[in-house]
Amino acid sequence: MSTTRFPLEDSQLIHDLHRLSNKSPKLVRSTVYSAPSDPSISIRSWKMNEFKYYDVPSPFPTLARGLFSREIPSGIDQQREQTYQIVARGYDKFFNIGEVPWTDVGGFRFKLLLKLHAFRFQWSSLSYHTGPTYTLSLKSNGCIIFIAPISTSKLIVTSKHALGPQGVAETHSEVGHRWLKKHLADKGKTEEQLAADLWEKRWTAVAELCDDSFEEHVLPYSSEMSGLHLHGINKTTKGFYTMPTETVDVFAEEWGFIKTPTITLNSIPDVKSFTDDIAKIGKWNGEALEGFVVRTHVADAKCGSTSRDTRPPYPTGSSLFFKVKFDEPYMMYRDWREVTKSLLSKGISDAKLPKSKLKRRETRLYVDWVKKEIKHNPGAFSEFTKGKGIIATRERFLKWMETDDGKKGLTLESEAPPAAKEFGKTMIVPVAIPGCGKTTVSVALASLFSFGHTQSDDVQGKKSAPAFIRNVVNLLKNHDVVIADKNNHLRQHRESLREAIVQMNPPVRLLALNWALDRPQATIHRVCSDRVFSRGDKHQTLHADTLAKSHEDVIWQFIRSSEDLADSEVDASIEMDLEDDLEQAVKRAVAACVSNLGLRQPSAEEIDEAVFKARNYASQTKKPDDKKSKKKEEKQQQPTPRYFGLLPEVDLRAVIKKRMEEAEAEGGKAFWNALVTENRVTQRPHVTFVHKNSLPGAVELWERCAKLHSAISPPFFSFALGHLVWNERVMALTVDDFELGGSADGGQEGSEFVSTLSEEVRESLHITVGTSKDGIPPFEAKALVEDWRSGKRFGIDSLDLEGVMARGRIKGLLN
Repeated sequence: MSTTRFPLEDSQLIHDLHRLSNKSPKLVRSTVYSAPSDPSISIRSWKMNEFKYYDVPSPFPTLARGLFSREIPSGIDQQREQTYQIVARGYDKFFNIGEVPWTDVGGFRFKLLLKLHAFRFQWSSLSYHTGPTYTLSLKSNGCIIFIAPISTSKLIVTSKHALGPQGVAETHSEVGHRWLKKHLADKGKTEEQLAADLWEKRWTAVAELCDDSFEEHVLPYSSEMSGLHLHGINKTTKGFYTMPTETVDVFAEEWGFIKTPTITLNSIPDVKSFTDDIAKIGKWNGEALEGFVVRTHVADAKCGSTSRDTRPPYPTGSSLFFKVKFDEPYMMYRDWREVTKSLLSKGISDAKLPKSKLKRRETRLYVDWVKKEIKHNPGAFSEFTKGKGIIATRERFLKWMETDDGKKGLTLESEAPPAAKEFGKTMIVPVAIPGCGKTTVSVALASLFSFGHTQSDDVQGKKSAPAFIRNVVNLLKNHDVVIADKNNHLRQHRESLREAIVQMNPPVRLLALNWALDRPQATIHRVCSDRVFSRGDKHQTLHADTLAKSHEDVIWQFIRSSEDLADSEVDASIEMDLEDDLEQAVKRAVAACVSNLGLRQPSAEEIDEAVFKARNYASQTKKPDDKKSKKKEEKQQQPTPRYFGLLPEVDLRAVIKKRMEEAEAEGGKAFWNALVTENRVTQRPHVTFVHKNSLPGAVELWERCAKLHSAISPPFFSFALGHLVWNERVMALTVDDFELGGSADGGQEGSEFVSTLSEEVRESLHITVGTSKDGIPPFEAKALVEDWRSGKRFGIDSLDLEGVMARGRIKGLLN
């Protein structure tokens, strides 16, 4: 047995991973499987925290994405102290154009966008630090499969992180193994022969499983093109060494794999020009595609490089991959899949489809078509949410588009809208909730453009709504543009304004100033609550409650009752961003008003003056003193919170949905789909720290939470959403690595809170996702998580969320 079979550096890598996993289990994790070809052999799969691949310097001893090892049986190699063998190795993590895990600015680590994982990977940087040639291989639309030997006669076939049976009908690795047997049989080859060849060369074959009969993705594969598409061969070593395309193609031909199409170019400008041309049509060789993987190597920096900080973190000569992905038609097809799932899960009439997915005329036409299909042929969608029927549905639609009805529908979608109605005047209608910034922006606009401006909160008396509308109408008599300053968060408010001006002459158009509530509720609540708190008593009615923070409950009521603005409700809309600061919001609104209303662009100095005026604005209208006294008494009688909890600023539905689409856990998918379909996903996700039912035993924790809740600048806490866990009754998310996430004035209190939090409380932290039916109390999730953490996992399934991070503040909550 050659001693080079188990190099010391390979064994040391696995030693390092074990050590790092023991020290930071959330950074590196591993799972042990029995090799299906020889159950006496244990294979360990290593999984790194996905987001940490972006860190510089890397926290990992390898950037491999997909790595399997085994402990060397004693006696195989006794010449030196070696313990581990790498048995299968994936590619090193690689990135899209527009994405990179490293950059320095002025010598400092630039981390501002780390949490968004959206760094820029510039073409110019690639020109400086890579060298020819550049091989572009078609990015297959399936699931990655590794094929590697564990001896001279036995193989393992794995997915990215797993192998063998896992309690479902058939896993990705099992389907991959089934296809491998077919490919080998077609060539008259055996697994033993393939194992011997791979063992001798110390190779891992890397393929893409594309089989629509097992799992559909976005792009279709015919029966002739179903199977394992071989796109790479890696040396099974610590370092990343991948074979040239010529070697891969010869290997694919010899062993029966499907070849992956490639093209070789000589420079980065050639790559950019070629991919730019492909992006215009979304097809290559007549077929739709997702993108290319570009394979090159790291070269010494060329003359003209402006910064060494853009250099990839690999030594000269190393293999380097990057991706070029296309929007069309891949993204359009994906949008069709997602809107169909929304219509199926929420109902045709109740589903609110995001405007971002309806920009294409083909997609708008598809939505109309698929609604009718769901209504008249529901059986065709019975397994759509399970990944079946996606392509068939799309093909039916594409075929329908070729009919006279389809062509007519597309023509109607593509026709220019009717000539804009001539308007003499404009009513600007904010659509917002308290704390969005509607009044301060309105004050700035009125100052810059001399718009008429009236506020509903200035109206006193019981019948304030009709009086406010009369004020708007009266202002329109003397102003071309009037701001109807009210939240207008309900459709009836907007309808009332439209009805009031429908008969006016000259005609009046409605221009919305729309603050869409398009992010996690906890983020919306925090941003708006902070603004209301900071303005103190400047508002006419909603004053900051510095003690009980009762204004926060008012904002919750607005969030829950708010109704999205529909396109048909207004003549035009200015889309505002909730998290813009005042200067950004004013500039956004000014630019849109100039464009929509044909106004003169104010100078920077004029805008600055308007922002200053808006920032210092305070209404002169206040509620009568007797009402103030009543309000003060109400504050003193604020109800005690039912519990103190943390509101995570993360879109849990999106997180779970994405992970479920990637997972092999069929039971979890079924439970999740049922929760979504039956509207049983929790409406306000939270992490409970202490409930009033725990008193008096938890008085100290209650008081610490109350102190954080009442802080002038409450601290943020960060944490990981570790695992999704469920049984037949309840689904929950584990909350791991809870720590202080940064704050202004609350840092000390936050630090003390983290340091004094007991292990018992930490182990119980969770978010209840939903229960399977009425009558099951949500607090069962706590016992579920505690059992799962303690190892009592009979009847409990779980799914690793792979490093999803979140943050939030601790609040006193009533419900």
